[in-house]
Amino acid sequence: MGWNEDSLHRWLARRRSSRASREFGNDAAVLAKELWRPVVCVDAVVEGVHFEALTPARLAGAKACARALSDLAASGAEPRAVLLALRAPRAESQARLKAFIAAVDATARAHGAALVGGDTTCAEGPLALTVTALGEFVARGVPPSRARARAGQVVVATGAFGGSLLGRHLRIVPRFEAARWLLGLGATAMMDVSDGLALDLARIARASRVAIDVGVVPIHPDARRRARASGRSALRHALHDGEDHELVATLSARAVLRALREAPRHCPGLVVLGNVRRGRGLRVPRDERSEVLVPFAGAGGWIHGT
Repeated sequence: MGWNEDSLHRWLARRRSSRASREFGNDAAVLAKELWRPVVCVDAVVEGVHFEALTPARLAGAKACARALSDLAASGAEPRAVLLALRAPRAESQARLKAFIAAVDATARAHGAALVGGDTTCAEGPLALTVTALGEFVARGVPPSRARARAGQVVVATGAFGGSLLGRHLRIVPRFEAARWLLGLGATAMMDVSDGLALDLARIARASRVAIDVGVVPIHPDARRRARASGRSALRHALHDGEDHELVATLSARAVLRALREAPRHCPGLVVLGNVRRGRGLRVPRDERSEVLVPFAGAGGWIHGT
């Protein structure tokens, strides 16, 4: 037996509403309070692309929400609310759809937001969850951006990379605490790494019209495990696998010294990756044991449609 939109709406109406919105169940959500500097992002998670068909709904739903929240973190925003657009084929079970929705709501609430509305659609093809996250930039000054890296700055990351498909891609942790701390240190460019470390750093370099040299790539143990199975190097996995959802940011040299002192309390995984300089493009290590840097030509990472 398949699912029924009216029945799903009745179930949603019985769920405890959130204080993030004035009412629940309307076609549009009216938020309970005005946002000073709203920040909005949207992310889609598709069965067969971002998670396998046998993935538990609680993990896939949590991933869908956490991906969008991670973009808010990279913008230095505080999460306030999320919307969910859920597309499912007629044969999908109602119980599984409820589990997806509950997981999105639980993940949002865990980070101080809530599910306040959305849409459901019955259509053939793969199941998909599209989450719109709404946040608020409460800090003073200019929000971080991939276009604000400057020559002379240092590039840092909040953790290690590679091998996420061994399970971390379903257990995303939006780095809100680290983002607040980095913003307080004066981070100007900031981005969460979803499509691959090299590809996303190259996007920062391109948007900021600078060159970035990466001398150190922190390699996650999962990358080494994948390397043993794939025959490719652990460095290649770290640079190109994607879905790590660690933050990369640029700081002044003075701020980096402070960051390294404070990292054990605020971001134990902090790593200095390299430097920003005048020029164009990205250079990465040739291999793990070499200090020679080679240009990143764009091959690697995840680009939809290629």
